[in-house]
Amino acid sequence: MKIGRILKILLIVVLIVLVLLYIGLPLGSALAVVAPDVSAADQAPEGFTDVSLTTDDGIALAAWYAAPQNGIAVVMIHGAGSGRSSMRPYAEMLHADGYGVLALDLRGFGDSGGRINRLGWNGTRDVGAAVAFLRDQPDVTQIAGLGVSLGGEILLGAVSSYPELAAIVTDGATFRSVGEYQALPNNRTLIRNFTTGARDFFVGLLSGDSPPAPPFWESIAAADATRFLFITAGDNAAEVEFNTQFQTIVGDRGTLWIVPNVGHTGGFNADPAAYRERVITFYTDALGG
Repeated sequence: MKIGRILKILLIVVLIVLVLLYIGLPLGSALAVVAPDVSAADQAPEGFTDVSLTTDDGIALAAWYAAPQNGIAVVMIHGAGSGRSSMRPYAEMLHADGYGVLALDLRGFGDSGGRINRLGWNGTRDVGAAVAFLRDQPDVTQIAGLGVSLGGEILLGAVSSYPELAAIVTDGATFRSVGEYQALPNNRTLIRNFTTGARDFFVGLLSGDSPPAPPFWESIAAADATRFLFITAGDNAAEVEFNTQFQTIVGDRGTLWIVPNVGHTGGFNADPAAYRERVITFYTDALGG
């Protein structure tokens, strides 16, 4: 085989790899982001009722609600993989300690209407509907938040718009868009963020949505009256790096708990008692009750 032909084949292989890496992978990720959620919510936990909320753009959201005994209600938001049913043990944990809980199906998930976006780019509007609902409840005197993975990212992005969220727990939050990916200085070079940026481009093309603004690192900096507990998996280096940055941004308004020897959002299942103690202690210190 001639050298020229070998070089031509190698060039073709390199081009195919580059196309797959920088076009195919982001496109595949974007398709997953907008893939419909076919699950439906389970029956409400004991002590909860099914309620419906409406966002400012007219989307009906399904939720479970239990009123508080201590005046504090927690907006609870699930991750990108499934709706509020995945939050049942968290909801039951807080309800057993006297907290009110409003556990949402984000738009497009479970029993909620609207178009899905598994990056949560419209999540601030969904949080707004939850806060508005809780403002109208006679037993609610303070509002908090708890979000797992995507749910945590949405709460961080919404907090500057809804300062009523006085205390927020996030578990496994990282980023929703290339703008938030660049919160870490090492991610600001094109070679590091091109794939994420390409994914965002395709998500916008497929969904018509725009990346959220402001990025949540600006949102949490602006929410100067809110307290934060950032929970992160000790076995996930990127997650630890992001949450360390979050804690640095908010300073003494934030606490970082790195759960050893667990993967993404694995802290609750690894030791539910320790998890409960951390979360309840945080809410008690931040809000009383």
